[in-house]
Amino acid sequence: MTEDTNARIAQLVDSNDVLLFMKGTPLFPQCGFSSKAVAILQHLNIDFGSVDVLQDQEIRQGIKAFSDWPTIPQLYVKGEFVGGSDIMMEMFETGELAQLFEANGLVGAR
Repeated sequence: MTEDTNARIAQLVDSNDVLLFMKGTPLFPQCGFSSKAVAILQHLNIDFGSVDVLQDQEIRQGIKAFSDWPTIPQLYVKGEFVGGSDIMMEMFETGELAQLFEANGLVGAR
């Protein structure tokens, strides 16, 4: 990953309280995992930014190195990597994801 790509990703992560790197957009997800991630965030009434990795191959590959996580989608909260859709689902089911958003003052921010 180039330094420029790393800096672009870091700027995106730092400028959004909640950011989802995904395939497609929240209105039109392009894979089931991205769709599941969007549904979880919307169910929790979380205002979030998104990056469509299908529109930028450097970001698509760079985000995997940035987080040291091989798959997309990827969720970041207050600059911290949370995980992909499976981790999001597990955290949602246990209530841990809602607690994470509450702890960061992000519930009902829509």
